[in-house]
Amino acid sequence: MTDQAAIDTLFLNARTQNKWTDQPVSEEQLRQIYDILKFGSTSANCSPARFVFVTSKEGKEKLAPALSSGNLEKTMAAPVCVIVGTDMEFYEKLPQLFPHADARSWFTSSPALAEETAFRNGTLQGAYLTIAAKLVGLDVGSMSGFDKAKVDEAFFAGTKVKSNWLVNLGHGDPSGVFGRLPRLSFEEACSFA
Repeated sequence: MTDQAAIDTLFLNARTQNKWTDQPVSEEQLRQIYDILKFGSTSANCSPARFVFVTSKEGKEKLAPALSSGNLEKTMAAPVCVIVGTDMEFYEKLPQLFPHADARSWFTSSPALAEETAFRNGTLQGAYLTIAAKLVGLDVGSMSGFDKAKVDEAFFAGTKVKSNWLVNLGHGDPSGVFGRLPRLSFEEACSFA
């Protein structure tokens, strides 16, 4: 079944936001986003993403020194900036999340597999966050222009969580949206085997 309204909301009409209105985002909306995204599939239900919802003036001031010059103003204006992090020791939660097998040992015995799994699935959960935010009526502006080491020190010191990317959330000001950029055609991006 195809729901054209959902396709339009999530992809065809969705635009990366660069300017924000002052309309607030509630904690209830942020909890709703998480309650949706947490059911998105991850391998072995590993769920390695960790999210910091930066909403306070103090939190934004802590984040500001890590932002690139092109991302500073829009992030300070956004009601919420989400730090999408990845718990590199996600496997410690697997006895709770995947109790029917000893999945923890799959990753404790292979640090390379653990790192690859954490990054892939944490990124996937960040994408689920952007989709869930759009479903609850918010606009999204994803960014990678920031100093990861500074973010990790400011927000994840003493943990095994590493920042991956940032997502501004709120109600976008259409005047800040760039024209739609081209995309690769099916033939350029896809093949059959």
